[in-house]
Amino acid sequence: MLSRTRYTKSGNVSIAYQVTGEGPIDLVFTHGWISNVEYAWENPDCARFLRHLASFSRLIRFDKRGTGLSDRDVGLSTLEQRVDDIRAVMDAVGSERAAVFGNSEGGFMSAMFAATHPERTAALIMQGSYARESWAPDYPWGRTAEQYFKTWHTDLEKSWGEPFQLDEAAPTMANDEAARSWFGAYLRNSASFSAAKAQADWNFEVDIRGILPSIRVPTLVLHRRGDRWYSVAEAQYLADHIPGAKLVVLPGEDHVPWWGDQERLVGEIQEFLTGTRQTSPTERVLLTVVVTDIVGSTGKVAQLGDQRWKEVLQLHDAAVRRELSSFGGEEINTTGDGFILAFSGPTRAIQCSLAIKQRLENLGLKMRAGLHTGECERRGKDLSGIAVHVASRIVSEAAQSDILVSNTVKDLVVGSGIQFLDRGNHVLKGLPGQWSLFAVTP
Repeated sequence: MLSRTRYTKSGNVSIAYQVTGEGPIDLVFTHGWISNVEYAWENPDCARFLRHLASFSRLIRFDKRGTGLSDRDVGLSTLEQRVDDIRAVMDAVGSERAAVFGNSEGGFMSAMFAATHPERTAALIMQGSYARESWAPDYPWGRTAEQYFKTWHTDLEKSWGEPFQLDEAAPTMANDEAARSWFGAYLRNSASFSAAKAQADWNFEVDIRGILPSIRVPTLVLHRRGDRWYSVAEAQYLADHIPGAKLVVLPGEDHVPWWGDQERLVGEIQEFLTGTRQTSPTERVLLTVVVTDIVGSTGKVAQLGDQRWKEVLQLHDAAVRRELSSFGGEEINTTGDGFILAFSGPTRAIQCSLAIKQRLENLGLKMRAGLHTGECERRGKDLSGIAVHVASRIVSEAAQSDILVSNTVKDLVVGSGIQFLDRGNHVLKGLPGQWSLFAVTP
């Protein structure tokens, strides 16, 4: 589903856009703050989010003027110019009428487009959005100018190039090193420091309260209950002032839409636009689950420092993925300094674990791994089931450089030539009985 980046002119500014999917509904997605339509695909969660939207629509995305792959040095733009950019992209792809989906600050553009071009707006969706950023007597949820300059400006200047405020934007991913690394790079690829600051300053000045009663298209307002950037009360304000708008408050605390329960969020959008909600079919399958972990990662961070450690983690991730591809495994998730992997057979799982171990040792890293074969429940890319929990508990019992497996795994690889050392019986936290564990010999 990866799409080619194309360009169109909005006035004298070149706007980069992509089209993904061939669904019957055109869906224009306006990103919040800053974006990069190509680098978004580098994160598996974001890529899954975009594929899910494109499964029931023709998904149209673009980088706002001044950001991403669109023209950068264009100065400050007006909300009217940004609306012109949406129209230019729709014209370029031959879209006469589309649903417009705005995330966060992208809600400003989407709402303005719906109000001024109702004949081209099939529906409006606003997620994690709000009517204005700044405080006012009749809008008490905003920030004062003093609060804004003390927080955003200070944080931007101190930490630009890093995963800026990820602990606020997506608390569930705040300790995930892979997510942190990608998010920092995504921001760097989306705007320079000066451009990001200018976009934030523009955002602080905009107020769309006056146009809300003029929106006369079907409107869905989505908001996560624990969003740390913008409150549910701000979503309620939007729904109260847009005629006929529907408000859905979702569980969770991630402001970024592709983190947290994206299945439910996208499901609400799909049902609103199509009348039906597609759920990922559940499949039960026998898999060998591998959970890896870098030994002594805390000490490594202290020794190398945060920046160098992040570089090492990038090498670690690339090494794991290279071997995973060679042995036909599947990446299920990352755990900060490790991976959850799945294989159709235990022999390949062990062989891949040995190859990963050797490659990481060449990088000066010691790893350990836990393996178990059992029935798993697969829903899309997600994997759950007792095998995942058992493998996670086994790795916690492993010593440095151990590839520790359950008795089930050992019994299934008879005839492979793989040898084991008996590590005795263990009580695994949260699991009944005792478990016989075995270490793969070099």
